Amino acid sequence: MKKLGFVCIFAAAACSGGEPAGEESASQSAGAGVKVYALDCGRIEMNDLSLFTLGEEYDGRTNSAADMCVLVRHPDGDLMWDSGLPMALNEMEDGLSNGPFHVSVPTTIGDQLESIGMTVDDIDYFSISHSHFDHSGNGNMFAGATFLVDSDERAHMFRAEAREDADSFANYNELENAETVEFQGDHDVFGDGSVIILAMPGHTPGHTSLLVNLANAGPVMFSGDLYHLNESRERRLMPKFNVDVDQTYASMDRFEAMAEEKGARVVIQHSLSDFEALPQVPEYLD
Repeated sequence: MKKLGFVCIFAAAACSGGEPAGEESASQSAGAGVKVYALDCGRIEMNDLSLFTLGEEYDGRTNSAADMCVLVRHPDGDLMWDSGLPMALNEMEDGLSNGPFHVSVPTTIGDQLESIGMTVDDIDYFSISHSHFDHSGNGNMFAGATFLVDSDERAHMFRAEAREDADSFANYNELENAETVEFQGDHDVFGDGSVIILAMPGHTPGHTSLLVNLANAGPVMFSGDLYHLNESRERRLMPKFNVDVDQTYASMDRFEAMAEEKGARVVIQHSLSDFEALPQVPEYLD
């Protein structure tokens, strides 16, 4: 079978006292009609967890991780956030081992979309937290949507070195010519404060996280790879392969301050327990 390109990319509004009434009403209004679906986009067995800290905290440990994608349904359009591991892995019964990782895809994005009456062609906007293999593995599937991307991350994913990794690059290369909206800093997807892509650089040059303000569930923040484990968040640990340590710490500080201010639910996208605690497709948060 053709090599799947799994290089070791892992290795290479309200304060606590409550909002003023007017702000609370505005937040609820912004989230009206918005739904969030957590999609299962793969599984990753981290057989050498020591890669995920600068020190020795994880030496000798392993971890079973989720690979979560997020579908946001908004009255003005549908956003797919991240695209997970390549769906070709779904055809490999035992998954694929490569270096310190074993990856598998138990179900497809297409099947999950079908369960809620959608197809890939219904997606209006596509964005990624960053361009690593486990987040952009099906990028070309969404090349017909409008690609929302941090300008630094776009430059990173289409740099010469990325192109040289032919198998991985082939998973998202069609996005280069997709209808694209580049941004720097935070990006309000629908212009109403309900869905905001947050600039959180450090893991990669243009890494982002996602904030969704929901009418009933309240604000939810999806981490991207700012954190890989719940323990990483608690102990402020980062992988050895982050591109900028100082940027990562600054992003952690900003993320945590925002989460506390808004009273947000934080979802670590690689945390299996966080994924399993969310409603499972076809159920959703709203």
